[in-house]
Amino acid sequence: MNEAQTMETEEDLLTCLRIELYHPQQSCRGLYGLLPLGTRRRLAADDTLRLGRDAQTCTYALVDPRVSRKQLALHAYRVPHSPDMLFTVQNLSQRGRLSVNSSALGYLEKMELPDKALVRFGEYEMLITRESGEAKATFEVQFEVLAVSPSRETSTCELKTPVVDTGARVLNDFPAEFTALGPLERDETVVTS
Repeated sequence: MNEAQTMETEEDLLTCLRIELYHPQQSCRGLYGLLPLGTRRRLAADDTLRLGRDAQTCTYALVDPRVSRKQLALHAYRVPHSPDMLFTVQNLSQRGRLSVNSSALGYLEKMELPDKALVRFGEYEMLITRESGEAKATFEVQFEVLAVSPSRETSTCELKTPVVDTGARVLNDFPAEFTALGPLERDETVVTS
């Protein structure tokens, strides 16, 4: 077997987290402009995958002032005598609520991420699916956008109350009520006088 075939075989064995995102206003707001949609990215298993609005401190960022600077974290781990790479999900938002398959997580609380999980925060829904692999040092992540809310597609999760279109005026691609309210939490790095 030559080196190219060896590399291809090793890539086939990587665990992959498929993260499919949905937001009711995703078509008009450019929320996913900083995400590598449709491509697989390799990450070191000992690095934490962070998602939030702060592109400097998070691995991946959402372009939305209503998202916490650090919203959630995914941590890889392994158990003895098992080839599987597993993950936990942790809520990093002090004010935002995070739920995993209808189980609420408070600030800094974490839980094991099932092989298929519906993760919600704010108006976001993320369907996270773990595709098994045997690699020990790295895993892959792939982001996609869903056209339909995953909570409506899965029968295992209770339905959310539908979001009502208020017809609110939009300013700089964000509804006026979002820009007036500002972010959900205060940014400690900004000095105000």
